[in-house]
Amino acid sequence: MGLVQEFKAFAMRGNVVDMAVGIIIGGAFGQIVSSLVKDVIMPPVGMLLGNTDFSQLAIVLKQAGTDAAGTDIPAVTLGYGTFINTIINFLIVALAIFAMIKMMNKLKKKEEAAPAAPPEPSAQEKLLTEIRDILSTKKE
Repeated sequence: MGLVQEFKAFAMRGNVVDMAVGIIIGGAFGQIVSSLVKDVIMPPVGMLLGNTDFSQLAIVLKQAGTDAAGTDIPAVTLGYGTFINTIINFLIVALAIFAMIKMMNKLKKKEEAAPAAPPEPSAQEKLLTEIRDILSTKKE
């Protein structure tokens, strides 16, 4: 089997396509959650904490300045506010995935718990049943 044909067989398998769709949807979902955290959740939280913009919170390790040649040197900072936003973002994504998996497991349990309908008897079984019924009526 040629390399191209082998790759085509690999790429067209159901699991690979499902995984690709999941990754694309996951990326889009991540953007939605990031916007939710940044634009919806953090402004009221920041307001409750005294009009704090978490993305701007940082510890300045070294102030900005100018070197001897007159070149501007940017400040060195630890942006812990962005880190807080990222943690909240992660927690919301984890909670949403947990809820989705829990719901899927619940639906799967309902499917397993539902009794399967008995299979339809074959034509031969139906014929034998009719013969049995006729013989039982003749005995009486």
